[in-house]
Amino acid sequence: MNFSTVLPTFVITLREGVEAALVVGIVLALLKKAKQSRFNSWVYAGVGVGIALSFLVGVLLNWFTSALTRANPQYAAVTELTLEGIFSVIAIAMLSWMLIWMTKQARFMKAQVEGAVNEALTQDANAGWGVFSLILVAVLREGFETVFFVAANLQQGLLPALGALAGLAAAAAVGVLLFKWGVNINIRQFFQVMGILLVLIVAGLVASSLHKFDEVFANLALSSRASESLCFYYERFTKIHSCILGPLVWDTSKILPDEKFPGIILKSLFGYRQHLYLVQAVAYLTFLFSIGGIYLRSITGSSSGKKAVTQKG
Repeated sequence: MNFSTVLPTFVITLREGVEAALVVGIVLALLKKAKQSRFNSWVYAGVGVGIALSFLVGVLLNWFTSALTRANPQYAAVTELTLEGIFSVIAIAMLSWMLIWMTKQARFMKAQVEGAVNEALTQDANAGWGVFSLILVAVLREGFETVFFVAANLQQGLLPALGALAGLAAAAAVGVLLFKWGVNINIRQFFQVMGILLVLIVAGLVASSLHKFDEVFANLALSSRASESLCFYYERFTKIHSCILGPLVWDTSKILPDEKFPGIILKSLFGYRQHLYLVQAVAYLTFLFSIGGIYLRSITGSSSGKKAVTQKG
Protein backbone atom coordinates (compact mmCIF):
# COMPACT_ATOMS: atom_id res chain seq x y z
CA MET A 1 0.00 0.00 0.00
CA ASN A 2 1.23 3.49 -0.94
CA PHE A 3 0.95 5.36 2.36
CA SER A 4 2.62 8.44 0.87
CA THR A 5 -0.79 9.37 -0.60
CA VAL A 6 -1.91 10.10 2.98
CA LEU A 7 0.45 13.09 3.30
CA PRO A 8 -1.19 15.70 1.03
CA THR A 9 -4.67 15.32 2.49
CA PHE A 10 -3.19 15.25 6.01
CA VAL A 11 -1.44 18.59 5.41
CA ILE A 12 -4.52 20.18 3.83
CA THR A 13 -6.96 18.91 6.47
CA LEU A 14 -4.59 19.91 9.28
CA ARG A 15 -4.36 23.47 7.95
CA GLU A 16 -8.09 23.77 7.20
CA GLY A 17 -8.99 22.05 10.47
CA VAL A 18 -6.84 24.38 12.59
CA GLU A 19 -8.51 27.33 10.87
CA ALA A 20 -11.95 25.96 11.80
CA ALA A 21 -10.69 25.11 15.31
CA LEU A 22 -9.65 28.74 15.79
CA VAL A 23 -13.17 29.91 14.95
CA VAL A 24 -14.66 27.31 17.32
CA GLY A 25 -12.21 28.24 20.09
CA ILE A 26 -12.87 31.97 19.69
CA VAL A 27 -16.64 31.43 19.79
CA LEU A 28 -16.41 29.26 22.92
CA ALA A 29 -14.17 31.84 24.61
CA LEU A 30 -16.57 34.68 23.73
CA LEU A 31 -19.57 32.72 25.01
CA LYS A 32 -17.73 32.06 28.28
CA LYS A 33 -16.80 35.73 28.60
CA ALA A 34 -20.42 36.77 27.96
CA LYS A 35 -21.61 34.13 30.49
CA GLN A 36 -23.58 32.42 27.74
CA SER A 37 -21.98 28.96 27.94
CA ARG A 38 -25.44 27.47 27.58
CA PHE A 39 -24.93 27.91 23.82
CA ASN A 40 -21.86 25.63 23.81
CA SER A 41 -24.03 22.70 22.72
CA TRP A 42 -24.97 24.69 19.59
CA VAL A 43 -21.27 25.12 18.84
CA TYR A 44 -20.58 21.39 19.13
CA ALA A 45 -23.68 20.63 17.05
CA GLY A 46 -22.40 22.95 14.31
CA VAL A 47 -19.04 21.13 14.28
CA GLY A 48 -20.70 17.70 14.15
CA VAL A 49 -23.19 18.59 11.41
CA GLY A 50 -20.46 20.34 9.37
CA ILE A 51 -18.20 17.27 9.46
CA ALA A 52 -21.14 14.96 8.68
CA LEU A 53 -22.24 17.07 5.68
CA SER A 54 -18.66 17.23 4.35
CA PHE A 55 -18.44 13.44 4.63
CA LEU A 56 -21.83 13.09 2.91
CA VAL A 57 -20.66 15.25 -0.01
CA GLY A 58 -17.60 13.00 -0.35
CA VAL A 59 -19.80 9.88 -0.40
CA LEU A 60 -22.13 11.44 -2.99
CA LEU A 61 -19.20 12.42 -5.23
CA ASN A 62 -17.84 8.87 -5.02
CA TRP A 63 -21.31 7.44 -5.77
CA PHE A 64 -21.77 9.84 -8.70
CA THR A 65 -18.41 8.78 -10.18
CA SER A 66 -19.21 5.07 -9.75
CA ALA A 67 -22.69 5.52 -11.28
CA LEU A 68 -21.31 7.25 -14.36
CA THR A 69 -18.61 4.62 -14.92
CA ARG A 70 -21.19 1.83 -14.58
CA ALA A 71 -23.51 3.59 -17.03
CA ASN A 72 -20.75 3.76 -19.65
CA PRO A 73 -18.57 0.68 -19.04
CA GLN A 74 -16.81 1.03 -22.42
CA TYR A 75 -15.68 4.51 -21.38
CA ALA A 76 -15.21 3.77 -17.67
CA ALA A 77 -11.54 4.80 -17.56
CA VAL A 78 -12.20 7.98 -19.54
CA THR A 79 -15.18 8.93 -17.36
CA GLU A 80 -13.28 8.41 -14.11
CA LEU A 81 -10.23 10.33 -15.32
CA THR A 82 -12.41 13.18 -16.62
CA LEU A 83 -14.23 13.50 -13.30
CA GLU A 84 -10.97 13.38 -11.37
CA GLY A 85 -9.63 16.13 -13.62
CA ILE A 86 -12.74 18.25 -13.03
CA PHE A 87 -12.56 17.68 -9.26
CA SER A 88 -8.88 18.66 -9.41
CA VAL A 89 -9.72 21.96 -11.11
CA ILE A 90 -12.42 22.70 -8.50
CA ALA A 91 -10.00 21.84 -5.67
CA ILE A 92 -7.29 24.06 -7.20
CA ALA A 93 -9.70 26.99 -7.46
CA MET A 94 -11.10 26.55 -3.92
CA LEU A 95 -7.74 26.04 -2.22
CA SER A 96 -6.11 28.94 -4.09
CA TRP A 97 -8.97 31.30 -3.23
CA MET A 98 -8.95 30.18 0.41
CA LEU A 99 -5.18 30.59 0.70
CA ILE A 100 -5.16 34.18 -0.59
CA TRP A 101 -8.44 35.31 0.98
CA MET A 102 -7.74 33.86 4.43
CA THR A 103 -4.23 35.34 4.51
CA LYS A 104 -5.72 38.79 3.93
CA GLN A 105 -8.56 38.23 6.43
CA ALA A 106 -6.55 36.45 9.17
CA ARG A 107 -5.71 39.63 11.10
CA PHE A 108 -9.42 40.50 11.30
CA MET A 109 -10.64 36.99 12.13
CA LYS A 110 -11.17 37.52 15.85
CA ALA A 111 -13.00 40.83 15.35
CA GLN A 112 -15.22 39.33 12.63
CA VAL A 113 -16.10 36.27 14.72
CA GLU A 114 -16.74 38.44 17.79
CA GLY A 115 -19.08 40.68 15.76
CA ALA A 116 -20.95 37.64 14.39
CA VAL A 117 -21.33 36.12 17.87
CA ASN A 118 -22.55 39.38 19.41
CA GLU A 119 -25.07 39.77 16.60
CA ALA A 120 -26.27 36.18 17.10
CA LEU A 121 -26.70 36.68 20.86
CA THR A 122 -28.93 39.71 20.31
CA GLN A 123 -31.44 37.58 18.39
CA ASP A 124 -32.88 36.16 21.63
CA ALA A 125 -34.93 33.11 20.58
CA ASN A 126 -32.79 32.49 17.49
CA ALA A 127 -29.44 33.04 19.23
CA GLY A 128 -28.66 29.33 19.28
CA TRP A 129 -29.32 28.96 15.58
CA GLY A 130 -27.13 32.00 14.89
CA VAL A 131 -24.20 30.45 16.74
CA PHE A 132 -24.87 27.09 15.09
CA SER A 133 -24.90 28.57 11.57
CA LEU A 134 -21.67 30.50 12.22
CA ILE A 135 -19.84 27.32 13.20
CA LEU A 136 -21.50 25.25 10.47
CA VAL A 137 -20.36 27.63 7.71
CA ALA A 138 -16.81 27.72 9.11
CA VAL A 139 -16.55 23.91 9.17
CA LEU A 140 -18.23 23.41 5.79
CA ARG A 141 -15.94 25.93 4.10
CA GLU A 142 -12.89 23.98 5.17
CA GLY A 143 -14.53 20.56 4.73
CA PHE A 144 -15.59 21.06 1.12
CA GLU A 145 -12.06 22.03 0.07
CA THR A 146 -10.69 18.80 1.53
CA VAL A 147 -13.50 16.72 0.03
CA PHE A 148 -12.81 17.93 -3.52
CA PHE A 149 -9.08 17.35 -3.06
CA VAL A 150 -9.76 13.76 -1.96
CA ALA A 151 -12.25 13.31 -4.84
CA ALA A 152 -9.52 14.37 -7.28
CA ASN A 153 -7.46 11.40 -6.11
CA LEU A 154 -10.10 8.64 -6.30
CA GLN A 155 -7.70 6.24 -8.03
CA GLN A 156 -5.59 6.14 -4.87
CA GLY A 157 -8.35 4.42 -2.89
CA LEU A 158 -9.20 5.15 0.74
CA LEU A 159 -5.73 6.28 1.81
CA PRO A 160 -6.30 10.01 1.04
CA ALA A 161 -9.47 9.80 3.17
CA LEU A 162 -7.40 8.32 6.03
CA GLY A 163 -5.02 11.26 5.69
CA ALA A 164 -7.99 13.62 5.97
CA LEU A 165 -9.18 11.89 9.17
CA ALA A 166 -5.67 12.03 10.65
CA GLY A 167 -5.41 15.73 9.77
CA LEU A 168 -8.80 16.38 11.37
CA ALA A 169 -7.71 14.62 14.56
CA ALA A 170 -4.44 16.59 14.64
CA ALA A 171 -6.34 19.87 14.10
CA ALA A 172 -8.67 19.01 16.99
CA ALA A 173 -5.61 18.32 19.16
CA VAL A 174 -4.15 21.73 18.26
CA GLY A 175 -7.48 23.35 19.18
CA VAL A 176 -7.47 21.62 22.58
CA LEU A 177 -3.85 22.64 23.21
CA LEU A 178 -4.65 26.27 22.39
CA PHE A 179 -7.97 26.84 24.11
CA LYS A 180 -8.23 24.11 26.76
CA TRP A 181 -4.67 23.84 28.05
CA GLY A 182 -3.46 27.31 27.08
CA VAL A 183 -0.36 26.06 25.27
CA ASN A 184 1.42 28.91 23.48
CA ILE A 185 1.66 28.13 19.74
CA ASN A 186 2.79 30.69 17.17
CA ILE A 187 -0.30 30.47 14.98
CA ARG A 188 0.95 33.05 12.47
CA GLN A 189 4.12 31.07 11.75
CA PHE A 190 2.14 27.83 11.65
CA PHE A 191 -0.17 29.18 8.94
CA GLN A 192 2.75 30.66 7.00
CA VAL A 193 4.60 27.33 6.88
CA MET A 194 1.43 25.39 6.10
CA GLY A 195 0.53 27.95 3.46
CA ILE A 196 3.85 27.49 1.65
CA LEU A 197 3.35 23.71 1.77
CA LEU A 198 -0.17 24.18 0.42
CA VAL A 199 1.06 26.31 -2.50
CA LEU A 200 3.47 23.52 -3.48
CA ILE A 201 0.81 20.80 -3.05
CA VAL A 202 -1.72 22.68 -5.20
CA ALA A 203 0.96 23.42 -7.83
CA GLY A 204 1.55 19.67 -7.95
CA LEU A 205 -2.20 19.17 -8.32
CA VAL A 206 -2.08 21.47 -11.36
CA ALA A 207 0.50 19.19 -13.02
CA SER A 208 -1.40 16.05 -11.98
CA SER A 209 -4.73 17.34 -13.33
CA LEU A 210 -3.12 18.08 -16.71
CA HIS A 211 -1.75 14.53 -16.75
CA LYS A 212 -5.28 13.20 -16.13
CA PHE A 213 -6.70 15.23 -19.02
CA ASP A 214 -3.83 14.02 -21.23
CA GLU A 215 -4.77 10.41 -20.43
CA VAL A 216 -8.43 11.20 -21.23
CA PHE A 217 -7.52 12.51 -24.69
CA ALA A 218 -5.13 9.60 -25.28
CA ASN A 219 -7.83 7.03 -24.40
CA LEU A 220 -10.37 8.76 -26.63
CA ALA A 221 -7.86 8.93 -29.49
CA LEU A 222 -7.25 5.19 -29.22
CA SER A 223 -10.96 4.35 -29.06
CA SER A 224 -11.72 5.11 -32.72
CA ARG A 225 -10.20 6.43 -35.92
CA ALA A 226 -12.52 9.45 -35.80
CA SER A 227 -10.94 10.54 -32.51
CA GLU A 228 -7.30 10.12 -33.54
CA SER A 229 -6.94 13.86 -34.23
CA LEU A 230 -7.56 14.66 -30.53
CA CYS A 231 -3.90 13.92 -29.91
CA PHE A 232 -2.50 16.97 -31.62
CA TYR A 233 1.02 16.29 -30.31
CA TYR A 234 2.85 13.05 -30.88
CA GLU A 235 6.62 12.69 -30.72
CA ARG A 236 7.70 10.02 -33.17
CA PHE A 237 10.46 7.48 -32.56
CA THR A 238 10.16 7.74 -28.76
CA LYS A 239 8.48 5.41 -26.29
CA ILE A 240 7.55 8.27 -23.98
CA HIS A 241 5.20 10.89 -25.40
CA SER A 242 2.16 12.94 -24.53
CA CYS A 243 -1.13 13.52 -26.29
CA ILE A 244 -1.78 17.22 -25.56
CA LEU A 245 1.10 18.20 -23.24
CA GLY A 246 3.81 18.80 -25.84
CA PRO A 247 7.41 17.57 -25.77
CA LEU A 248 9.11 15.92 -22.81
CA VAL A 249 10.99 18.43 -20.65
CA TRP A 250 12.77 15.91 -18.47
CA ASP A 251 13.02 12.19 -17.82
CA THR A 252 14.39 11.42 -14.34
CA SER A 253 13.04 7.86 -14.18
CA LYS A 254 16.54 6.40 -13.76
CA ILE A 255 17.74 9.01 -11.24
CA LEU A 256 14.66 9.67 -9.11
CA PRO A 257 11.72 7.38 -10.02
CA ASP A 258 8.36 8.63 -8.75
CA GLU A 259 7.25 5.16 -7.63
CA LYS A 260 10.11 4.66 -5.16
CA PHE A 261 11.29 6.55 -2.08
CA PRO A 262 11.97 9.51 -1.94
CA GLY A 263 10.43 10.27 -5.35
CA ILE A 264 7.08 8.85 -4.26
CA ILE A 265 6.96 11.32 -1.34
CA LEU A 266 7.82 14.23 -3.65
CA LYS A 267 5.12 13.06 -6.06
CA SER A 268 2.46 12.85 -3.36
CA LEU A 269 3.28 16.16 -1.71
CA PHE A 270 4.48 18.38 -4.54
CA GLY A 271 3.33 16.72 -7.76
CA TYR A 272 6.83 15.65 -8.82
CA ARG A 273 6.85 13.45 -11.90
CA GLN A 274 9.68 11.51 -13.46
CA HIS A 275 8.24 12.45 -16.86
CA LEU A 276 7.37 16.14 -17.13
CA TYR A 277 6.02 17.71 -20.30
CA LEU A 278 6.19 21.28 -21.55
CA VAL A 279 2.55 22.25 -20.84
CA GLN A 280 2.81 20.83 -17.31
CA ALA A 281 6.05 22.70 -16.63
CA VAL A 282 4.60 26.00 -17.87
CA ALA A 283 1.38 25.55 -15.86
CA TYR A 284 3.33 24.57 -12.71
CA LEU A 285 5.62 27.61 -12.91
CA THR A 286 2.74 29.92 -13.81
CA PHE A 287 0.84 28.80 -10.71
CA LEU A 288 3.89 29.20 -8.47
CA PHE A 289 4.71 32.69 -9.75
CA SER A 290 1.08 33.90 -9.76
CA ILE A 291 -0.74 32.37 -6.77
CA GLY A 292 2.48 31.60 -4.88
CA GLY A 293 3.78 35.12 -5.54
CA ILE A 294 0.53 36.72 -4.32
CA TYR A 295 0.63 34.57 -1.19
CA LEU A 296 4.28 35.38 -0.39
CA ARG A 297 3.67 39.11 -0.92
CA SER A 298 0.65 38.96 1.39
CA ILE A 299 2.57 37.33 4.27
CA THR A 300 5.72 39.44 3.84
CA GLY A 301 3.62 42.58 3.43
CA SER A 302 1.68 41.91 6.62
CA SER A 303 4.92 41.16 8.51
CA SER A 304 6.62 44.37 7.32
CA GLY A 305 3.46 46.33 8.13
CA LYS A 306 3.48 45.04 11.70
CA LYS A 307 7.17 45.93 12.07
CA ALA A 308 6.52 49.46 10.82
CA VAL A 309 3.69 49.94 13.33
CA THR A 310 5.91 48.59 16.14
CA GLN A 311 8.75 50.98 15.23
CA LYS A 312 6.40 54.00 15.18
CA GLY A 313 5.04 53.02 18.56
